[in-house]
Amino acid sequence: MALKPKDIALRAASALVLAPAAVLAIWAGGFWFTGLIVLGGIMLALEWARMSEPQDWRAVGMAVAGGVIAPIIAAHIGQMSLAFVLLVFGAAIAGLVSHRRGGEGLDGAYGVLYLGWPCILLVWMRDLNADQGLYWTVLVFAVAWAADILAYLVGSAVGGPKLWPRFSPNKTWSGFIGGLLAGMVAGGVMAAWLNMGALTALWGAVLGFLAALATMGGDLWESALKRRFGVKDAGNLIPGHGGLLDRVDGLMFAVIVVAIGRLIVLMIGGNA
Repeated sequence: MALKPKDIALRAASALVLAPAAVLAIWAGGFWFTGLIVLGGIMLALEWARMSEPQDWRAVGMAVAGGVIAPIIAAHIGQMSLAFVLLVFGAAIAGLVSHRRGGEGLDGAYGVLYLGWPCILLVWMRDLNADQGLYWTVLVFAVAWAADILAYLVGSAVGGPKLWPRFSPNKTWSGFIGGLLAGMVAGGVMAAWLNMGALTALWGAVLGFLAALATMGGDLWESALKRRFGVKDAGNLIPGHGGLLDRVDGLMFAVIVVAIGRLIVLMIGGNA
């Protein structure tokens, strides 16, 4: 894929507007971060409904949003078991609404599960401990952003064989490798720079590599979903990026990997 300076400039301008809000919310934590996740969850739910159930997206979007918001709030108040129970019930209700509105019930149910899991885990990770919650949340964003940005830049500049042309004709193996290396470096640097308990720089690099792999996988998975629904972008909210889901598809998968890493460190180092 040829390098497109105008496209890169548009993406950079969008990032300069959105990134500071995300960084400030991550830094503040608590209500502010949860509020950001709730807002993001609502926007993602509406995008999902427009993409998967365009014939009656409002009703389905409200059902998916409700199924995502309730577990986020439960996670924020420390009720993780309740959060996962609400997620399952929310998926069932969204599926029923989607089915009754003439759509595919599985799309509504899957939307809640697809969007809800990473939202819950992000809130859990940020609220876990004051400093540690901040550090681990910074790590997941740093790895996902580094992998995503470098994959695009390297793929655009180098080009070469396509990664998965059936579902994502613009992604290349060069971009994939560049994204993996960027995520590995970001994970190692974050672990070396921040006090993250048992997560050393070496293990941070390993975790960064796995999270970057998940980021690439999440991006490809969303490409496959868009092909299935017959849309080019999940939405048109962000200039140069499409919808919010187009921007966070990889992050959503990376969160799960980093959350597992966080659990392992907790088991090894107690409250570290």
